[in-house]
Amino acid sequence: MNVRYRVTLSSEERALLGALVQGGRGSIRRLKRAQILLAASRGSGDERIAVNVCVGTSTVYRTKRRFVEEGLEHALSEAPRPGAERKLVAKEEALLVATACSKPPAGRARWTLSLLAGEMVRLTRHRSLSSETIRRRLAENELKPWQKKMWCIPKVDAEFVARMEDVLDLYAEAPDERRPVVCFDETPRQLIGESRVPVAAKPGKPARVDYEYVRNGTANVFMFVDAHRPWRRAKVTDRRTSQDFAECMRDLVNKHYPKAERIRVVMDNLSTHTPAALYETFEPDEARQLLRRLEFHYTPKHASWLNMVEIEIGVMVSQCLDRRIPEKAILVSEVAAWERRRNRDKAAIKWLFTVDRAREKLNRAYPILTPRPAARAAA
Repeated sequence: MNVRYRVTLSSEERALLGALVQGGRGSIRRLKRAQILLAASRGSGDERIAVNVCVGTSTVYRTKRRFVEEGLEHALSEAPRPGAERKLVAKEEALLVATACSKPPAGRARWTLSLLAGEMVRLTRHRSLSSETIRRRLAENELKPWQKKMWCIPKVDAEFVARMEDVLDLYAEAPDERRPVVCFDETPRQLIGESRVPVAAKPGKPARVDYEYVRNGTANVFMFVDAHRPWRRAKVTDRRTSQDFAECMRDLVNKHYPKAERIRVVMDNLSTHTPAALYETFEPDEARQLLRRLEFHYTPKHASWLNMVEIEIGVMVSQCLDRRIPEKAILVSEVAAWERRRNRDKAAIKWLFTVDRAREKLNRAYPILTPRPAARAAA
């Protein structure tokens, strides 16, 4: 069928096709056509090319024909395909995009494909439009009006920079047993039980759990992480009040670091994370004695990523808590087992973000100093 279409490549064309295939960039159809032309130029038959490239022999024939009759670029590019005309012209597509980005109708939380189709029928000459037509046009514009993303943009000012560099300096210090750096935070957890007994997994059948569950209350997990050695401590409590925070600080001083002269604690700006919490919980003499050995360092507001303990909490959630745990006693047991294993394995966090990198990456965020006027010389 294709005897008359013989592919002969020049050195430039062969180099171009070779670079295209090796680079792997571009649409899959364009890459397959390049592979077809390279194989055909080496004398491979259509059937063998079709098997190696995973296409039909008709595709091999058409690619060779377009190369011989129209040139290399036409052989690689997509030929116009027959089909119905686009239902929405350019102005109507622009109207669709504007509508999808606007406020939805009263009583509706967001635009849907069917809502947009009905609105376009009302605004244009079309008598009907399918949801698939709307979906394709929105996809071409990379628009999904039913999706939302949430973000929190911190105010990057002199206070942000000062707190950030303070924390990063602590991480960059050499380990010192007398002045350890401990990161602290907490995560609330729901106690969720099964409404029916789960069915265990069997060969060929996954484990099955009931969609419904029983909510048995809440708990809280406080987490300590040493910034310079592979140690962490998780404590499960009923709540996360200022009294609970004060108890954690006393444990940190008296139980975990009894020989330390000064413990630098990195934490966020939660209202309970204050020295006043110790005075609200203990006698003044004990609170003062504890605070003499504690030094609080706060991360910038909306910058919890600077707290190393956030990484460890994420590991704990993914490895241990990402399931239904019905009772606090079970939560305590499971968290303790996870903690022992992590400490036994000497799992550590390798922190790479330094002050120098912060100044390089966030250079534009640093405050710009205005030059002071020169002092006048005395007469």
